[in-house]
Amino acid sequence: MTWLFFLLAAAAVILAGRKLALYGDILAEKTGLGRSWIGLVLVAATTSLPELFTGISASAIFVVPDIIVGNVLGACLLNLALIGVLDLVGGKRSWSCQASAGHALSAGFGLVLTGVVGLSLFFGDAIPSFAGIGLTTPVLVLIYLLALRLSFVYEKNAMKEAEALEKVYGRVSLGQAAVGYTLAAAVVVTAAIFLPYLGEKIAEETGIAQAFVGTLFVSLVTTLPEGTVTVAAARMGAVDLGIGNLLGSWMFNLVILAVGDILYREGPILGAARGNHLITAMGIGLLCGIFLVGLTYRQEKKGLKVAGWDTAALFLAYAVTLALVWTKG
Repeated sequence: MTWLFFLLAAAAVILAGRKLALYGDILAEKTGLGRSWIGLVLVAATTSLPELFTGISASAIFVVPDIIVGNVLGACLLNLALIGVLDLVGGKRSWSCQASAGHALSAGFGLVLTGVVGLSLFFGDAIPSFAGIGLTTPVLVLIYLLALRLSFVYEKNAMKEAEALEKVYGRVSLGQAAVGYTLAAAVVVTAAIFLPYLGEKIAEETGIAQAFVGTLFVSLVTTLPEGTVTVAAARMGAVDLGIGNLLGSWMFNLVILAVGDILYREGPILGAARGNHLITAMGIGLLCGIFLVGLTYRQEKKGLKVAGWDTAALFLAYAVTLALVWTKG
């Protein structure tokens, strides 16, 4: 029955996530903020709601720090791997040749946030704290806010993406788009609330370590909105919306650790996590490096290729990281 409920939650997240790409694209047009910015901030925050509510319940209700840390880092890892999906469903052109160079700014901030989390995992109980909240928490929040500010300035002054958007949603009002977006988000949140409990039960029933369950199973379901948005965005030709969503979700997910740290009352949550999460953090850095190389080199598909070398490298690095977490668990 546990697996059945797990699959039902996954189905609900998939169905709601498919609507987020459409309404996100509509909001990008209606607000004039552009696909990259809407993807980075609004769509990213929405598709990360499963991770947020999973983190809240895992830290405050079920008190399973390895589930929340594994879920967050596993979701970040999967977000970067999902960039390769844009190649598989995005037509003849590779994702790197369609993406804006401005995504390097978001990737850089994501790498900084991951580095902060990695250092905290390395030092463990030695993390300085006040009232049970680790020093990592305010640092993560400040870096994230700075990333949003600088990304907004970059989009406004350098890319001016909003001015280039073609008006294709004339029949849909801003209010209708907002309502549809809110309803889809509500379904995602409802399904996400039960994921920590289901993840813990799967760990008990299978004998698999909680760290691996969080890194793979829970993160897989909570990242389904990002996956469905990525596929839908690729099919609409909105590559920047898809990549902005994945990179923005990566950053937002790491800030969820700050929320979990505040709610977890037994000390800094990164100090309490005992799994091999540092391996996942290092894998995230590896995938980010591959993404930046692909974004800079911009290799087109040739012949019958369905994906470039950068996409293959992203998938391989993801699989290797999971294998290392499993073997070291």
